[in-house]
Amino acid sequence: MSSDAELMEASLVAIADAGVEIHEGAFRRFFEAYPDRRGTFLNLEAAAVRMTNETIEIMYGLATDEKWVWPLVAELVFTHRSYGRLPWVEYEAWIALTIDEMSALAGKAWTPETDTVWRRQGERLKALISEASDGWDKAMPGHI
Repeated sequence: MSSDAELMEASLVAIADAGVEIHEGAFRRFFEAYPDRRGTFLNLEAAAVRMTNETIEIMYGLATDEKWVWPLVAELVFTHRSYGRLPWVEYEAWIALTIDEMSALAGKAWTPETDTVWRRQGERLKALISEASDGWDKAMPGHI
């Protein structure tokens, strides 16, 4: 049986071999669901690459128990507060849409087990985002 990280790595290799950028489809899907959000990105191309890569790296970092994950999530949640109170559904959707896009790009390399491990790490990421959001709300009430 492969570890979560090994399954995640294999899917990322398959996606790289496909030669398609994950952020393109992920953001297309996101803007289809939330068209008003497009205007909040000052430099969409730079933000799209960074946001997609950070999401994937954090989920992989969770799978490998990296110590940098929690501080990075807390920092990113704080940074996102400058855009106002982002609806929770958008965080959930972004993570799910990113995983959905990777699934589409990985082709046959995306097995049921691969899907399970990415979604498990996605759930862990959502829990950290929620924890960080609650923490910042308590630390800085009324500050958005």
